[in-house]
Amino acid sequence: MTTVGGNLSILAAVLVEPKLHTPMYFFLGNLSVMDVGCISVTIPSMLVRLLAHKLTVPYRACLTQLFFFHLLAGVDCFLLTAMAYDRFLAICRPLTYSTRMNHSVQRILVASSWACSFGNALSHTVAMSTLHFCGPNVIDNFYCDLPQLFELSCSSTQLNELLLFALSFIMAGTPMALIFTFYIHMRATVLKICSAESRKKTFSTCSSYLTVAAIFYGTGVFAYMRLSSIKLSDKDKAIWDFQHCH
Repeated sequence: MTTVGGNLSILAAVLVEPKLHTPMYFFLGNLSVMDVGCISVTIPSMLVRLLAHKLTVPYRACLTQLFFFHLLAGVDCFLLTAMAYDRFLAICRPLTYSTRMNHSVQRILVASSWACSFGNALSHTVAMSTLHFCGPNVIDNFYCDLPQLFELSCSSTQLNELLLFALSFIMAGTPMALIFTFYIHMRATVLKICSAESRKKTFSTCSSYLTVAAIFYGTGVFAYMRLSSIKLSDKDKAIWDFQHCH
């Protein structure tokens, strides 16, 4: 409730306050919608099953949850990159900012985020549907996700794990590299600012964003880009919980 309430408050502020009708807050509003979507895909179904004392999850419902979670979380990955690009243009290219980040560009960036994330989620869901499950059927998590389902499969998951690693590199590695590049250029530009107060304000804004990005990408890399030989533990579930409330 705290996560949903906080994100809906951000979205309401962006919609109601005319001063916040800027590209940065446009992306922030979209990010809030994605965060509400991510937690709505997982937590309510868990609570319903706990209250009903029915802890089973149908196979198709499990795959559906898997698809929508990776779809929405994937859009988050690219929206964070779009926000970094927006700040890069605002700080390093201020004279051409209004033309390079107009409404059409904003819509294209959001649409591209959805398209790339859809391809990622669909690939994982289709690949998962090819696996056979004939043994253990207890998911060691509070929602259906790839690593836990891999452990339950009776067939080889080597190709699925390679696909997960490759797509995770595209979904997280590429955005992280872009964000790092943007902020290196921004840091160099900010250090040239004469006013100490302006530098402090700019660094404060950037540090808030970098904290969010570090938590999101850090937990994602820990959860999805490790070797298959590493056994999942209770620490992993804590990371998944933390990622849900980022």
